[in-house]
Amino acid sequence: MFINKNSSTLNDQIRNFFVSDLGFGPFVFRLPDGEEIERAGDLRAMERVLPDIPDESIVYHAMNNDFSRWFMARSEIDFALKLKPYKISDFPDPKDLKTFLIQSIRARRKGSRQGQIIDFDSEAFDWDADFMKTGNGSLGGKARGLAFMASQIRRDPALQEKFPDVDISIPQTFVISTEGFKSFVEQNRLSKLLDFADDIPDQEIVRQFVQAKFPARLKKNLEIYLKAVRYPIAVRSSSLFEDAHYQPFAGLYRTYMLPNSHSSLEKRLDRLIMAVKLVYASTYLKAPRSYARSTMHRTEDEEMAVILQQLTGQAHGNYFYPSISGVAKSYNFYPIAHLKAEDGIAYIALGLGKIVMEGGKTLRFCPPYPTFLPQYSAVKDVLENSQNFFYALKLDEFPDDDLFIRGPADDPTLAKLDLSEAADHPVVRFLSSTYHAGDNRIRDSFSPDGFPVLTFANILKYSSFPLAGLLAEVTQIGKRWMGSSVEIEFAVTLPQKEGQRPGFSLLQIRPMGRYQQNFRVDIGPKDIETAFCYSTLSLGNGEYKDIRDVVYVDPETFDPAKTVQIAAEINTINALFNHNQKKYILMGPGRWGSSDRWLGIPVSWNDISNVGVMVETTIESIKADPSQGSHFFQNITSLGISYITISDKGEDFIDYEFLKRREPENTTPFLKHVRFEAPILIRVDGKTSRAVFLPPGEGGPENTVADSPQARPAG
Repeated sequence: MFINKNSSTLNDQIRNFFVSDLGFGPFVFRLPDGEEIERAGDLRAMERVLPDIPDESIVYHAMNNDFSRWFMARSEIDFALKLKPYKISDFPDPKDLKTFLIQSIRARRKGSRQGQIIDFDSEAFDWDADFMKTGNGSLGGKARGLAFMASQIRRDPALQEKFPDVDISIPQTFVISTEGFKSFVEQNRLSKLLDFADDIPDQEIVRQFVQAKFPARLKKNLEIYLKAVRYPIAVRSSSLFEDAHYQPFAGLYRTYMLPNSHSSLEKRLDRLIMAVKLVYASTYLKAPRSYARSTMHRTEDEEMAVILQQLTGQAHGNYFYPSISGVAKSYNFYPIAHLKAEDGIAYIALGLGKIVMEGGKTLRFCPPYPTFLPQYSAVKDVLENSQNFFYALKLDEFPDDDLFIRGPADDPTLAKLDLSEAADHPVVRFLSSTYHAGDNRIRDSFSPDGFPVLTFANILKYSSFPLAGLLAEVTQIGKRWMGSSVEIEFAVTLPQKEGQRPGFSLLQIRPMGRYQQNFRVDIGPKDIETAFCYSTLSLGNGEYKDIRDVVYVDPETFDPAKTVQIAAEINTINALFNHNQKKYILMGPGRWGSSDRWLGIPVSWNDISNVGVMVETTIESIKADPSQGSHFFQNITSLGISYITISDKGEDFIDYEFLKRREPENTTPFLKHVRFEAPILIRVDGKTSRAVFLPPGEGGPENTVADSPQARPAG
């Protein structure tokens, strides 16, 4: 190309040279005779138009290196250099060349966007991006963790390289930033509810949020989003406070699952906006407000982002769910036998992770030792401890508004399926063993002649999918990424057809609440002899010297069928401590905070907001492993509340006769509240996981915390 430097149109000619010959303008597809047939302004447009471009045009541009030159001009240098060595002779059929270009561009586009947060643009938006956001506000804690994982996976390919046969990914994510929440609250003047929130029932707060007007611009963006996606969607909270170090606010806000399968776009949009409003409303509900009061945070400072995330899983008839979901922790608070705390712990279940996060029956194992399952040591143990139901999304039901807002216990789009109801699902058969009642044996394969039992033997025992290795690796990588112990939520999709690859989705990462264990606490034989309560499965570290009250579930009147009523009675007793800033010890059977009323007492945070120490006991009528996998447990430990487990085996004990000899301050059908004139002395040794509760007046100077003048509870 030659240009006359004396030309009066020199600048225009130079500009045209850059645009036309160096590829800085749109790619102009031409026939060999120069006739223009199509233009593409970016990679996505190039991918879209290529299938319709005549073969002779593709060959013409390839012979002139126009493709690699155009990519080079867009700083796609590595991609351009990758294409340049190919010759026309490498593709005998021009259609093969066209297919190669389309696949290369598609892979490049997706790879270049991986781990990046792409701002929403309704006019020119790449729907293949894995992480998108609308609004200029914050992503919130949960979305920050997702974006962090996505970027780290891109920068550090070690995980994918170690497991090349598994698709490891972050599900496609669209975030409504906190700007949307702020606009919604200000437009409808909803912040005034906080002035009277303690006197307004949760149901009324939800009603006012649902009836409020949704911002028009945000509604338009969600409509455009729904036009592009038809997969099931998880609508999840991502507040400023969630997943923060020390106070993670885990599980306090709502999540809604939407099938997103209705034929009407308007109906799908209405359901999505309803779910977003309900997530917004959960910011003002009693449980998160009570928890906030226990931390340094204030509800009026809270702002809510919302995550719209592709739901991991597969359809099984009318139901949609992942093959396996669960949570993995890099630190195990209750190591047993040869396990070490640093080996971590994992909880897995069939179906949606709701059962794990709410403390239901799941399978617990240590990733480095996946076949060591002490809770499955005998046939009776397997039958008692194995998961017997799971949660799935219903694909063909679209509930009315009143079903959505009825209450926090209702999940109108979810089905709770008994294992026997889904025995014909391939994934259930693959993950189940079979109990044969005739010879009282469990065999590691599924058989229609017996009863299915979820043992995950194909995964943990025969390694048909490298779950244990993946969890061991990902928790250690996450720990290195965040510089602290981490908890990771995940989901697995196992192939149902020949040629399909299994998938492993990382859904969330957050720092774990860990106790400071640098205070030396000595518990001697005299302490154990004097104590009215002793545990060898304790979480915490330090001394409590200011607690005078014990609230305990009376073992003589306890009825496992009345756990919901017991939770209500605890709420009433807890309210007595709202105004005196005092703490109390709470003792009861089973797993605290479990959503399964038969595994423990289903309290929420606002039921126990004034608790100082929690004790869970094991009794014959309730069979539950010690708490550790639930959101409830995560919040308890992050606040420094010591969590004590009294086993019915070994040396552990509670002297209920000692408590009965005290005149109760308050009595309910199932509870007794005892108040001592002087404080009880509670010692928790984080190094040995032991704890003692000493009566007032016991524990003299010879028994104090050694060499620690500033000794205090971890909280």
